[in-house]
Amino acid sequence: MSLKKINTVLVAAFILFILWFGGEFILSPGTTAPSFGLPSWPSGDGGGFLIIKGIRDVVLALVLGSLLVTGHRRALGWALLVEALAAYGDMTTVLAHHGSVATALGVHGLTGTLMLVNGLLIMRETRTIAAASAPPAPQPA
Repeated sequence: MSLKKINTVLVAAFILFILWFGGEFILSPGTTAPSFGLPSWPSGDGGGFLIIKGIRDVVLALVLGSLLVTGHRRALGWALLVEALAAYGDMTTVLAHHGSVATALGVHGLTGTLMLVNGLLIMRETRTIAAASAPPAPQPA
């Protein structure tokens, strides 16, 4: 299997996972929230923040999906690298608020790391294409 196919399967899995998880936060935030790793959740009007988290995840997945479908592979690699920061931010939030260390590292940290690796693999895959399409450097007279 080629690197491009492996990268495509990995990013498609990320897209589906992020869409599913974000959708769960939108549709049933109260039952999905404990899996995030924080020890307590907002109540009353604060529950809207759970839906905001779901919307953020869905938008992140749609960005990746649109780049994958349109074939903008180098931009897809950059987007994965940048979006990995959201997972690391979630990990840091859980740790800073005395949440589950296992969830922080095993879910958020692992997701961020896998996104980072997938982004770097896509950047490697597209490196030769980008170098081949670059105009030649001007030669001194």
